[in-house]
Amino acid sequence: MVEVTDEEFEELVDRGLDMIPRKLLNSLNNVAIVVEDRNEEDPTLLGLYHGVALTERSVEWPTYLPDKISIYRGALCDWCRSHDELVEQVAITVVHEIGHHFGIDDARLHELGWG
Repeated sequence: MVEVTDEEFEELVDRGLDMIPRKLLNSLNNVAIVVEDRNEEDPTLLGLYHGVALTERSVEWPTYLPDKISIYRGALCDWCRSHDELVEQVAITVVHEIGHHFGIDDARLHELGWG
């Protein structure tokens, strides 16, 4: 288990976002990225994309509330054994969940090293 402050964890999430090419990040419209302690249904889950992937939307897709990407601080801190591992795993989780927004499935994300 690794302990970090809320501010340090938010910085790790920002560092994960910095790994995404700016052109792709600019396409991330109407998506809220939030840090939560744990997923209530699966407390070991590291992150979760809540929404409909861009590849599954049509031109007529209505715009409502933003999609949401949850990054689970408690689960990630429990999962990792060192600060360096936490840095790496937060980045992987951020990129992984953003990948889902763009319609990339788990198998492909694993192939690419993000999973």
